[in-house]
Amino acid sequence: MTAARLLWPALGLIATLATIWQASRAGWIQTAPTPDANTPAHAGAGARLPKRDHAIADGRLVAYPGAEVVLSTELAGKIIRLPVQELSVVHRGDLLVELQSDDLRESRDEAQARIDEADADIRFCDKDIKRTQQLLARRAASLFEFQGQERSLDTARARRRAALAQKRRFEVLIAKTRITSPIDGVITARFAHPGETVDAATRVVTVADLKRVRVEAEVDEFDVGGMALGADVKVSAEGFPQVAWRGRVEEIPDVVVGRRLRPEDPGRPADTRVLLVKIALLEPTPLKLGQRIEVEIAAPDK
Repeated sequence: MTAARLLWPALGLIATLATIWQASRAGWIQTAPTPDANTPAHAGAGARLPKRDHAIADGRLVAYPGAEVVLSTELAGKIIRLPVQELSVVHRGDLLVELQSDDLRESRDEAQARIDEADADIRFCDKDIKRTQQLLARRAASLFEFQGQERSLDTARARRRAALAQKRRFEVLIAKTRITSPIDGVITARFAHPGETVDAATRVVTVADLKRVRVEAEVDEFDVGGMALGADVKVSAEGFPQVAWRGRVEEIPDVVVGRRLRPEDPGRPADTRVLLVKIALLEPTPLKLGQRIEVEIAAPDK
């Protein structure tokens, strides 16, 4: 009886080992492969991932630096002229906005009158001094009188300089009531109307050179390593199906920033940081300033 109790467990163990051996022979049990010498010990830390042939990113059509200018008033006042509308074509130096400047012009004219008055005093003092100099030569005038006339001349000249400075100050202020276009371009926005009274630093119009535009793409920070200057880019946008335009990477900044555009693909993370890659367009497009763009940036050939 004791021998039988010891035999049954031994037979069970033998049967279990036999079953495991048959299963491994048939491929039912997967065993870990033997590590290769060229395979990293931890594939997730420093392993070479499969090379991607392009990076996809969202962006917007923007103007080059200096090609889009928001013009604001430097003075408070009433708008008496605003001769442009949205989409108006303007050239550098064209008048865009004019504020009322009657008070400033009157103050400038008053300063000019004080200049004229000082000029008259200066001429009178000059004649007096010359006459007194002749009298002094004949000892018919006193030195005290001569010195008083010189002092009057110096005072007149000082009053002229002060009036001239005031006139120049009012001329500068008058010039600030006229806002002209700093570039050739198109009015893309108008924020005020004739007859409206505005404060200083109020936005009035935006002018942009629509011939100088490019794409600013928000490339995911995890794709930064695949960016290279001169890389080919395919540009597309909603509203233009089956159409794409050629571009080229022309600027790669040295810092990543927070994402501004929410990805349209729900599978892409919205809270990652991005690199604002600038892309030059190599051909004309019908795209609008500020329009959302999708780009495919080719990986460098390495």
